[in-house]
Amino acid sequence: MITKPLLETDGLEKHFPIRSGVMSRVTGHVRAVDGVSFSINEGETLGLVGESGCGKSTAGRCVLRLLEPTGGSVRFEGMDIISLPREQMRALRRKMQIVFQDPFASLNPRMTIGATVAEPFHVHKIGKKGERTEMAAEILRKVGLGADSLDRYPHEFSGGQRQRVGIARALALKPKLIVCDEPISALDVSIQAQVVNLLMDLKEEFGMAYLFISHDLSVVERISDKVAVMYLGKIMEIGPAESVYSKPVHPYTEALLSATMAPDPEHGGKRIKLEGDVPSPINPPSGCVFHTRCFLRKEECSRVVPELSPRDSGRMAACIVR
Repeated sequence: MITKPLLETDGLEKHFPIRSGVMSRVTGHVRAVDGVSFSINEGETLGLVGESGCGKSTAGRCVLRLLEPTGGSVRFEGMDIISLPREQMRALRRKMQIVFQDPFASLNPRMTIGATVAEPFHVHKIGKKGERTEMAAEILRKVGLGADSLDRYPHEFSGGQRQRVGIARALALKPKLIVCDEPISALDVSIQAQVVNLLMDLKEEFGMAYLFISHDLSVVERISDKVAVMYLGKIMEIGPAESVYSKPVHPYTEALLSATMAPDPEHGGKRIKLEGDVPSPINPPSGCVFHTRCFLRKEECSRVVPELSPRDSGRMAACIVR
């Protein structure tokens, strides 16, 4: 029996207009997300990785319509959410939540933790006042915070504790999908493992799916079932995490993996150093957007736009050389 994906994007685009002059005319576009397609099944984690500025966070926000896509489609449970009216989209947000990168900036400093976690219940009219407080306390216990947290404020917590509050708020409505936008990058290394383990435990308990956005490949390998590698607004390679990490197809994936710290430096692979800087998304290179830095490039790479094509082990890659 073939099951439909929980979330599916097809040719997703987000182009930000560049305005200049007295009349603020549009003189160009920043192609932050440029034709991204992927799917996530129920209870599955897709890791979205790439260098800073590659468009992965923008893609995550477009999936939730926190940013309105320029083109393409986003389907959730088979429903095209791009065309949904605001009220219907608001109701659907009960099933789709986000954990932001900066746990302090994402919390209202004037609201107690109890009020923050209970806010989704007010918005969606779930339970009565007394019940909402108890439900908030229960969710806080799920993420490792006691009921004494209810009357405290964000500044009274550490970074790791604040991120637990952010996770509790996202978890409040028992969503089917949570977009984790760099959820551990602002935390101390000693706390990162705790938060990752918490996310994995919650996924096991509630059966949620994650879109896990990060530039840390070692963390993505640990938490993800599938991995998608982005570069300059496009997906270079996507497939099962084990296959992508053990034998990458795309040269960019190979270069990224070579830069991760090997457990045993004496037996680690050779570091691949990429040439030059990441091109501007305002004027991306012709052909393959990676060809200006690729160590395997050929002449035709500057002319041919590679499409994601099937490879072995259930992977897809956008490369004409391999």
